[in-house]
Amino acid sequence: MRWLTGLLLLLCTSVYAQPNKAVVSGVINNEDGYPVNAVTISILGKQIGVASSDSGTFQIEVPANTTFALSFSHTNYELLQKQFHLSKGEKEIVKIILKRKDVVLETVIVEDNTEKQQTGLIKIDAKSAALLPGASGIEGLIKTLVGSNNELTSQYNVRGGSFDENLVYINDFEIFRPYLVSSGQQEGLSIINPEMIRSVSFYTGGFQANYGDKLSSVLDIKYKRPSKFGGTLYAGLLEQGLHFEGVSKNKKFTYLVGARNKSNTNVVSSQATVGSYIPASSDLQSYFTYTVNKKIQVDFLGILSATKFTFYPESVKKTASVFSPFYTANLGLDVFFEGAEKDRYTTALTGSTLSYKLNDSVTLKLLVSRFENNERENFDISGAYLFGDRDFDNTSSSFGLIINPLGAGFYQDYARNNLNITSWQIAHKGTLQKEKHFIEWGLGFEHTKINDHLKQWQYQDSAGYNIPNIPGSLNFTYSVNSKADLNIRKYTAYIKDNILFQQPNVDIALQGGIRFNYNDLNNEFLISPRAQISFRPHWKKEVIFKASTGFYQQPPFYRELRNYNGEINTRIRAQKSWQLVAGMDYSFKGPGNRPMRFTAEAFYKKLWDVVPYDIDNVKIRYHGKNNAQAHATGVEFRLFGELLEGAESWVSLGIMRTKENIFADYYQKYYNAAGELITAGTVDRVVRDSARQYIGSLRRPSDRLVTLGLFIQDYLSTNKNFKVHLNLLYGSNMTYNIPDNPRFRNGLIIEPYIRADIGFSAVILKDKNKRRSMDPLRNIENIWLSVEVFNVIDRANTISYQLIKDFSNATYAIPNRLTPRLINIKLLTRF
Repeated sequence: MRWLTGLLLLLCTSVYAQPNKAVVSGVINNEDGYPVNAVTISILGKQIGVASSDSGTFQIEVPANTTFALSFSHTNYELLQKQFHLSKGEKEIVKIILKRKDVVLETVIVEDNTEKQQTGLIKIDAKSAALLPGASGIEGLIKTLVGSNNELTSQYNVRGGSFDENLVYINDFEIFRPYLVSSGQQEGLSIINPEMIRSVSFYTGGFQANYGDKLSSVLDIKYKRPSKFGGTLYAGLLEQGLHFEGVSKNKKFTYLVGARNKSNTNVVSSQATVGSYIPASSDLQSYFTYTVNKKIQVDFLGILSATKFTFYPESVKKTASVFSPFYTANLGLDVFFEGAEKDRYTTALTGSTLSYKLNDSVTLKLLVSRFENNERENFDISGAYLFGDRDFDNTSSSFGLIINPLGAGFYQDYARNNLNITSWQIAHKGTLQKEKHFIEWGLGFEHTKINDHLKQWQYQDSAGYNIPNIPGSLNFTYSVNSKADLNIRKYTAYIKDNILFQQPNVDIALQGGIRFNYNDLNNEFLISPRAQISFRPHWKKEVIFKASTGFYQQPPFYRELRNYNGEINTRIRAQKSWQLVAGMDYSFKGPGNRPMRFTAEAFYKKLWDVVPYDIDNVKIRYHGKNNAQAHATGVEFRLFGELLEGAESWVSLGIMRTKENIFADYYQKYYNAAGELITAGTVDRVVRDSARQYIGSLRRPSDRLVTLGLFIQDYLSTNKNFKVHLNLLYGSNMTYNIPDNPRFRNGLIIEPYIRADIGFSAVILKDKNKRRSMDPLRNIENIWLSVEVFNVIDRANTISYQLIKDFSNATYAIPNRLTPRLINIKLLTRF
């Protein structure tokens, strides 16, 4: 009877105790979304617990009406603790994500040496772009590596090339930018969404044959494939955005969607020109993947971007110091405007990829895409101006006024420009892994339609005289009225092999490939062989030596075809170059035993069939002829490291010189000392005499002797929740060519560019796992508040010049300045 009495007492106790219990159940996954079994789940402070099943599920009874914590532990994952407070009989269902431990294998270290082996390759931490002070995103990070002279644009120049010489890819699809944009403030958003990025590879030169036909650089962006639900929501004075990502229950479908809006009214309204600025830029991007089975996957990328720029100028006051043999003065220019500018740029890209894994060695891809670019540039602005010596004596009644007029006049700028570019592409890519060989190949076809209508002119009247002054006629200073309807078909192919030789004393990596290109615009067939080699001696210190050489050729696309008069030259040939790059990569331990890298590269470019160009702000204007040869040579040094653990920083120093020889056909007519007419021709046909001398090599518009970039991330050693980001740029002077006036090429100098931006970020909400289950913010990972200060030193950098004539028809150059010091506030939420 005793055992029966004991059993009845136990049952009564259980029935009475049951209402004082609650239940927590759920599933445990790792960061990749896969279930984790054998996880020990226990109530903190108690030894009894349960283990997760093979599918990662668990269920545990917990006390009710009291606060407690569950502990989730596993030998391969970081310990996780989560607080709860449940009512009687309540059942809480949770989803737990465990992070892998950082395990160091003493005998075997597996690492990716691609960045160290390939010349010109820099891999950028995508997370840094979201925190960098500035409005250029990924391109802002790139500028700290290659230099820049305009913070308002996402454009950059690499090793002496123009922005048109740079390739940009997102998930293997080439990205294009608007072509009619004439100033950085019109440009809008960067095409790349930092919150969607998985990896960033940037090639400063010497890139392999699988990348396309441009002369300077490659920016290869890969968007991520999510493993769990998450996203970000951010808002600032300059930009607002939202992105979310996730994966289906069966793990076959993933989605990644981002929307952004940028209204940099605060930036452009700080310009010297007073008026009503209405800039607006927004985009919607999506990336979807679907895994049909273990061999087949389908991807889809969609991008829609729209930018509007409306401007009603009122007035502007500019000042520049002028030094001449006759006087030294602070030259002032006052302009009063009428009219407006209304621009619109729309870009749409849709692309789909079908991937087929034939076997463990062979992967095949089929890519289909459509790109469309619509641009409308409309402005009609007139200005009445007065310039001369400005009074800066603040005790004078004429303080700030022009007291010694040198010139006065009126001008009018008018444009009705429309551009539509539509491009269809289909391509095949494949890879083969066979022992020491990794072979890649590709075939592509592209059909591009360009419909272009330019109608633009400028009229100038100085002191009552039309410029140029031809009695009895009305003449425009600048006038273009042209139409172009082009259909261009381009065929491409490439094949390359990556071979790894592992010897007792050295590892050798060799890459060799060849690229083909043909287009029916000028019926030019191009062959571009390229090769790379790297040596990694088995030394105690990790040092890699590398070199590359090859031919890089750029067929004309749109802007190169058109000259200053708006005429289209369809016979223009591809610009061509031979390039040689050699360098080294040294990895070592810095202060605090933290990893550091030092890289050095020297490069040489020989270019021919060059189409000369001028840069005015961000507008690139070509001469429309293959009438130049050029070269670029230089060295680059970079040091990468961590001031504190997990905060990568770098400093980059570049020394470069790039020059060009332009043929003598600039001069339409020339009479020698004997009075004989000499027609336009090549340099060899130029007659050198007392009337004219051959100028020789001239600095290219992108020539800059020294560039220095510094990017620093830091945080308080006692509080990682407070971070500082510093971005510093220096670039020595550049030349400025007077537009459409080759006789005065290199006639002006843009003074050195100096820029410093700083950002402060602090976590105002964190520790998601420590929040109670009923907390309304329990699904928020963290919230960051950032304060950014642009142009800390408030330097008035020059981007271009405005040319003004005085009463005697002499020309003066008044600098156009970039942005002063500005403050931005940003709130970022991750969930």
